[in-house]
Amino acid sequence: MTLMEFFYFRQLSGGLPSLDMRVFGFTPDEGMAWLTALGRRGGEIILVWHYLTFDLLFPTLLSVTLVSLILATGRRLRNFRVLPGQIQSIFALILVLPYTIANYAQNIAVARLLSDFLSANPDSLALASALIVTKFALLAIPVIVIAVFWLAGQKQN
Repeated sequence: MTLMEFFYFRQLSGGLPSLDMRVFGFTPDEGMAWLTALGRRGGEIILVWHYLTFDLLFPTLLSVTLVSLILATGRRLRNFRVLPGQIQSIFALILVLPYTIANYAQNIAVARLLSDFLSANPDSLALASALIVTKFALLAIPVIVIAVFWLAGQKQN
């Protein structure tokens, strides 16, 4: 997806980054500038190639990977390893599931903007921006836990 962003999607928008690549969000004016630069054709291309293909699977695949990494790095720690497997799994899911939900919510918000330009107003753009920031913030939580578990596992060995 990142390669498509840099080598194809940015060409469609005159060099502007996609909304969901803006880690710190965007203003309604910036969102409208991106939608306007894309036009109908560019919006349809991104909708189909990004949101209706890759972004249907990517959040789930990343979430499964994060859960697996939390479990793998956590099981290197004595205190985590002694917990029942079900508790370990629930812990990992609690850390990752909010990211997954936020990612899909953000995808729906941006896909709606792309599919219906008339729905693009300051409120809908602000919502999409807030969901993007939330998605990245929630992604940071399992990534930090994995890093902490990994570092703690290195110290134990």
